[in-house]
Amino acid sequence: MDVKAIRLRDLVQDVVTQVAPEELPLIAGLAGFDDATAVRRLRGRDRRREPLGFGLGEVAALVTPVVWLALDQAMQRILGTWVDRVIAGTGTALRRLLRRPVSEPVTIPPLTPEQLALVRESVLTMAARRGLEPERATVIADAVVTRLVLAEAETDRTPELPGPDAPDTADAPDTADAPDAPDRPERPDRPDAPNEP
Repeated sequence: MDVKAIRLRDLVQDVVTQVAPEELPLIAGLAGFDDATAVRRLRGRDRRREPLGFGLGEVAALVTPVVWLALDQAMQRILGTWVDRVIAGTGTALRRLLRRPVSEPVTIPPLTPEQLALVRESVLTMAARRGLEPERATVIADAVVTRLVLAEAETDRTPELPGPDAPDTADAPDTADAPDAPDRPERPDRPDAPNEP
């Protein structure tokens, strides 16, 4: 079975739709940017005028930046640990190459329970830093983890196609509902028995 990953921005949209649907225009406004640019804008590092009319002060207390930035931070930690393990001792050139930002959408693979706990903690920390109340932060963190678990469950339920060694049953009729067999042509060597069973 293929292991499917969920795109980070899709996860953010799903969570925002659930816990803060009034922020969907902000998600729509960020759709035209790659993930790295969206993160910069949500962090407030991009000082150009925001196309959505959201200034940094307005963005600070919203759910969207909390979820997006927390997930981005958690994935950097999770993937960074993996990269460190894979290329330990191989030199800084390869390390820089693997960590170089790319315009490909960030995806989140299925996570271990420990990694899910790290994501939850990251959301709670970011929410506190952004001034959200603890109760609201808990709702958001739970929604993020639930969506990640559901994404993995959806992957587990994906039906597997039969392999090349599987028996081909497509042409075998079901005996209970099989249609009447077509008449067989007469055999020339036995004119007295036109149809044999």
